[in-house]
Amino acid sequence: MAHRLVERGVLAAVVLSFAAGAGCSSTATGSPSAPARTASTAPKAAGGAIPMGPGPQHPYTVRNQPPAGSCHYRHTGDGQPLPDSSCTPGALNPDVTQATLATTICRPSGYTRGIRPPAEITGTEKRANAASYGFTDSLHDAEYDHLVSLELGGDPNDPHNLWVEPPSPGHAPGSGPNNPKDAVENHLHTAICARKVTLSAAQQAIATDWTTAESSLGLT
Repeated sequence: MAHRLVERGVLAAVVLSFAAGAGCSSTATGSPSAPARTASTAPKAAGGAIPMGPGPQHPYTVRNQPPAGSCHYRHTGDGQPLPDSSCTPGALNPDVTQATLATTICRPSGYTRGIRPPAEITGTEKRANAASYGFTDSLHDAEYDHLVSLELGGDPNDPHNLWVEPPSPGHAPGSGPNNPKDAVENHLHTAICARKVTLSAAQQAIATDWTTAESSLGLT
């Protein structure tokens, strides 16, 4: 009788042990995995790849901006403004690649107009981004700028690609935005579509420092 009780006790222990092990396995298997970190949430390291944004959205929604006061302007030697590379490293439109140039940014007309977020979205974001950068002057004189412009394959509404760009030195207050960066973007766009520079090279140059982008690509 004692022998049978010992056998039954061993059997019960084995069953309980198996059940406990199965429970642990089930819990581990069913637990949610950590969410994947997308490229657009990670600022690029110096000289590294520009994050990939989500691309055009239909419809667009207002995107959260960095916390107030967390971003700081940089300036070139002659006072031209540059964004904080941690807050605004740039972000790319995944639809625009070297292989799709003819059907996206280099098509005859209409591409950037068709993917641009509406003013009711960007107006709200612009005010929030001004707080991010501590910009307190008139927003009438500042541009809510795509660091990598839409015509260079920049993402339309990723917060990493947008910043309140202050007016350039010598700008007359109240006269509206005066942005020499636009001419640089146009020149780079022409060079891309003429196959004088690659898309990725132009994107990296404009994201690094728009004031030196042309010279760094040998376009001056």
